[in-house]
Amino acid sequence: MPEQFIIMNNPLIIGAWISIILASVGIVFFVTKYKKWGYLWREWFTTVDHKKIGVMYILAALLMLFRGGFDAILMRTQLALPDMKVLDAQHYNEIFTTHGTIMILFMAMPFIIGLMNVGVPLQIGARDVAFPVLNAVSFWLFFVGAMVFNLSFVIGGSPDAGWTNYVPLSGSELTPGVGINYYLWGLQIAGIGTLATGINFFVTILKMRAPGMTLLRMPMFTWSTLVTSVIIIFAFPVLTITLALLTFDRLFGAHFFTIDAGGMPMMWANLFWIWGHPEVYIVILPAFGIFSDVISTFARKRLFGYHAMVISMVAISGLSFVVWVHHFFTMGNGPWINSIFSITTMLIAVPTGVKVFNWLFTMYKGRIETPAPMLWSLAFIPNFLIGGVTGVMLASAPADYQYHNSYFLVSHFHYVLIGGTVFGCMAGLYYWWPKIFDFKLNERISKWAFWIFIVGFNVCFLPMYLVGLQGMPRRIYTYKAEMGWTMWNFVQTIGAYLMGIGFILIVWAIIYSIRHEKRDRSGDPWHGRTLEWAIPSPPPHYNFSRMPSRITSADPYWDAKKRGESMFDENEPLKPIHMPNNDGMPIVMSGFMFIAGFGFVFEWLLIAFIGLLGVIGTMVWRSFKDYDADHYVQVEEIERDQAELQASLEGRS
Repeated sequence: MPEQFIIMNNPLIIGAWISIILASVGIVFFVTKYKKWGYLWREWFTTVDHKKIGVMYILAALLMLFRGGFDAILMRTQLALPDMKVLDAQHYNEIFTTHGTIMILFMAMPFIIGLMNVGVPLQIGARDVAFPVLNAVSFWLFFVGAMVFNLSFVIGGSPDAGWTNYVPLSGSELTPGVGINYYLWGLQIAGIGTLATGINFFVTILKMRAPGMTLLRMPMFTWSTLVTSVIIIFAFPVLTITLALLTFDRLFGAHFFTIDAGGMPMMWANLFWIWGHPEVYIVILPAFGIFSDVISTFARKRLFGYHAMVISMVAISGLSFVVWVHHFFTMGNGPWINSIFSITTMLIAVPTGVKVFNWLFTMYKGRIETPAPMLWSLAFIPNFLIGGVTGVMLASAPADYQYHNSYFLVSHFHYVLIGGTVFGCMAGLYYWWPKIFDFKLNERISKWAFWIFIVGFNVCFLPMYLVGLQGMPRRIYTYKAEMGWTMWNFVQTIGAYLMGIGFILIVWAIIYSIRHEKRDRSGDPWHGRTLEWAIPSPPPHYNFSRMPSRITSADPYWDAKKRGESMFDENEPLKPIHMPNNDGMPIVMSGFMFIAGFGFVFEWLLIAFIGLLGVIGTMVWRSFKDYDADHYVQVEEIERDQAELQASLEGRS
């Protein structure tokens, strides 16, 4: 039994408890008052509709962005001035660890997967993903993993060994509490869901494209999702095994990563980064696909160098698996090893540079428009370039030996991950928002949010290069005034607060737009180029009443509009559409997985094994239960939907 199960020894944690209790009571009160429990169960908790699952992923990611962002604000406040006492050393280590883990695995990953769920089936002309129930399982496993991880803040204690969780620091001897167990099981559960997502989208894209859509006619976001799915399939089993091995070390006294009994601490670093560097491209390649579609749409031009973009994306995915050692150049590798991995790391800059020039040439002589999604895409290019150029500097092993444990490296990976992934998530959110719903997000508020965030981002992270070159090391929680870092740290903190204001304005744009923005069900607010813009907004649950036809390029809808044609053969008679039923199994099974994870965190093995039996029992029950797994949408319902849409369009014309 942990010495302190319920944590109440810190004002921040007490505030978290109060927030959790008030939010929980408020949600239960309002859902009960307005009698929405049945609606939530039928329409959301048991849904297998890829669009609704995408919305839930994005909503969860925004919540995690708030949590991870608040951690960042706390860290920057602690470092704003010398000898600050906002956080003590232990609490800083916990905040530092949860910030990195949440932002990469529980914010960036679900945001990207949510956009995949929204966009990819519509872009390829599919009515759903290949395995709809597995898609729901993926979401609920991610959600449960995130909840297990976040509980650590208020129950038992947070992990404190950094997001990389290096051994022997994360071993049971040096870190005996339950915090590392939270890390292991939160990531394990969410990672299984992500692996299932990779398999699902790989099969969906290969097997469910509309007639005429060859691989080389797919939109670039779909291509990026296909390549990302392959990386997930090969990379995430490594993470699963690595977490399992450390779990055996901590819970059952094994010695996979301890020197005792022949274990190897460096094996953790190798296995972690064999997964971890491809993970960087799992969250950046879909962003590249988003930027490609957005820039092409708002430049009113076909994407320049389509085939080169595809080849470069495939090249990046392959190289992502042969660069992992650059993450520990400072750990005593031999010169030959360092040289090889320096070269492979630098090579990644070549296909990435190809993409940058392709985006620039796409805009060349284009009729460029700059709504919010295009602004985020344009801002990506110079900011990501800064991160990429400094990444090439870090690829040189002798130089990396000087930069690696300084704030220079912190600035580099934030320019890459925020300037690439977060900007891509924002561009995708604004771009597909009117497709998910039937209105745009308010442009005025959105542009204010954009400019404040961009200014704050550069004010926060650009000085980190300078203070890193001045010798400020990573992972410190305080410093002395005579070190000479005070001014730049204070400037960085101002930038962090500006980014927080920008995020608040993004949330305000959503709230304001829900209440005030004009509704438009026509489905094509951006004058889009790909198939998702050829159907109403929001799409019906079956997506397409007729399958798209006349697909002759990667911009089929744009080409059809130029020819004055429809994407659909209106003379083709409507037919019943085969669709899956909603299913409660995913949320029930994931609930048992939560019990198992919580049991293993506290080493309550009886509870853990009861949870695992529940997981297995749920799967067995579904395998043998005789029940209706699917249904047909009848022609009458399709015709009624079309009549309602037509009436809506005529009423707003």
